[in-house]
Amino acid sequence: MNNIGVLAFARMVKLLANVTKLASYGFHFLFPNKRFTIPERAAPWWRSKRAAEAKVPRILWQTNFTDKATLPVYLNYLFNRLMAPSFEYRFLITEARAAFIEQNYPADIFEAYSRLQVGAAQADFWRVLVLQRHGGVYMDIDGHAVWPLARIVKPEMEELFVTTKRGDISNYFIASKPDNPHLHKVIEAIYANIESDEEMGIFHLTGPTVYNQVLPRDEIRTASYRYTCNQGNFTNEYFQYMDKPQGKWTQEQYQVDVVRKREVVE
Repeated sequence: MNNIGVLAFARMVKLLANVTKLASYGFHFLFPNKRFTIPERAAPWWRSKRAAEAKVPRILWQTNFTDKATLPVYLNYLFNRLMAPSFEYRFLITEARAAFIEQNYPADIFEAYSRLQVGAAQADFWRVLVLQRHGGVYMDIDGHAVWPLARIVKPEMEELFVTTKRGDISNYFIASKPDNPHLHKVIEAIYANIESDEEMGIFHLTGPTVYNQVLPRDEIRTASYRYTCNQGNFTNEYFQYMDKPQGKWTQEQYQVDVVRKREVVE
């Protein structure tokens, strides 16, 4: 399928997704406490013969502050499962992210991670750490593939970073092999930002700014979001943070210190 076909399919998905999102207002008006459970782990729907050949492991990673999802978030999850039937699915909540890092990384990395006090910053750091350890594809909880994931991340690819409308690298979609030297640079930069104790917003501390600062654009593989992953079609801020009083990270980062201050020993 050429790019025109992918764009046409993506537009149809966007239309369908927005219809389900609109209908979800009525659903949650009638059933305000109804939630759907996103599984911690789910096997592929079917096994691909080429999966073993793929340099990027066929694992789809996601995270959120809770595994109890509103209808739009759950439909977003189901659509990604449909678009990635040969991928194993793994989902971690806040506590599981911390446990993973403590078990798989040195104490200094875990200590730096533990100083992050906003979930979005924690998720930013965790995603590169989990991909560096296990490889796979990370996607934000409100993101969805616009084409079958196995065709977006082809077996011969070692990595794929998504670019925005402006051409900048974003981090809401990352595909990588384990032990990727490019992800190592991102990890080092995020760690240095945390350790610097310099006050900065999440976007610059752990988010896309880091990628655009340290990744060599002439060496990494990128693809436009138009042919890779879209955000906010199935769900929105209202449905994502319905059960989180602190709201979205864009507001939460002004309510608390993103990085917890070091304790001063007298």
